[in-house]
Amino acid sequence: MGEGEALSVEFELTGSEVAWRGRIISAGVERFRYADGERTERDKVWHPGAVGVIASDDHDVWLTRQPREAARLTASLEIPAGKLDVEGEPPLDCAKRELAEEVGLRAGAWEPVLDFHTSLGFCDERIWLFRAAGLSEVPGGARPDHDERIEVVRWPLRRLDAAIAQSTDAKTLIALLWLARRRSAGDSR
Repeated sequence: MGEGEALSVEFELTGSEVAWRGRIISAGVERFRYADGERTERDKVWHPGAVGVIASDDHDVWLTRQPREAARLTASLEIPAGKLDVEGEPPLDCAKRELAEEVGLRAGAWEPVLDFHTSLGFCDERIWLFRAAGLSEVPGGARPDHDERIEVVRWPLRRLDAAIAQSTDAKTLIALLWLARRRSAGDSR
């Protein structure tokens, strides 16, 4: 198989069992049958999906610092983001809501950047990244959820490499590396 050629293995879902349901995720097992008849079983985490926002102007990018208890992190540096937890809400609408809630901003221009799966081996979580530009403050400022402890961080773009070095969050690293690449290509939008 050469470069750019994809291995394609046909399979079908034959069954699934949810063993546990939480507020955000469910976990269990899915069973599959391949075209050659062989069967397999995979542990699975079902996730509603999420969005991330690259909110920047010519000088700064807006980030958040917040505790991530599950990873035992007291101050994770991240882009504004949130779950697709409103029934039927399109990813762009969720991104607009999260930008306002987490950092108190709205954007005059939105650009879809990319979407990706976070961990294909066991989870169906998919994240949609958007670029937000033409930023202005939302009346009343940020309004994080009652159980969130979010510090808004206005980070200078000239120090973007330092933000990349400080973050361990995958969506943030993808977003900031995308922004750095775009800036190095001469596109300051």
